[in-house]
Amino acid sequence: MKVAISMLSIYWLILCGGCANPGPVQVSADTYLISRTDKGGIFGNESALQASVYADANKFAESKGKVVLPISTHATPLEVGRHFATFDYQFRLVDSDDPRVKTAILVQRPDVVVEQNSQSKVDVKTLDHSDKKNDLYTELLKLDDLRQRGIITDAEFEQQKAKLLNAN
Repeated sequence: MKVAISMLSIYWLILCGGCANPGPVQVSADTYLISRTDKGGIFGNESALQASVYADANKFAESKGKVVLPISTHATPLEVGRHFATFDYQFRLVDSDDPRVKTAILVQRPDVVVEQNSQSKVDVKTLDHSDKKNDLYTELLKLDDLRQRGIITDAEFEQQKAKLLNAN
């Protein structure tokens, strides 16, 4: 029986060990980050997750005799079957009389960044404004093509052909 209770206690410690909330992580001299994941799945509470992070940050600042100056947040909502809800809070510890405290603005990072890279083939035609005459052979081929497609009649073809030959 003692072995069963002992095993149950070990199992409980392992299970709860994964639930522990990590404290603030120092990322620079006065800047900290609290990152937390709500593993409650569909029974989790994203608002409670965020509130607990803010509360922990404020408690930490108070223990150091400072106040929190928010820098940024990033929240990832729960997606069933894909990942748990997460919340990251980056902040600075400053003195309560620091002027930045009164004008602090919290910046939310975007949840999604859309980037599109694509290649398109575009037939760009430019006008040639030079005095260079068009190639007679090419012009005759174009006229013949129009005649073969039925766009111009044989008579119109002969008329345009005569114009081209007389112009050169």
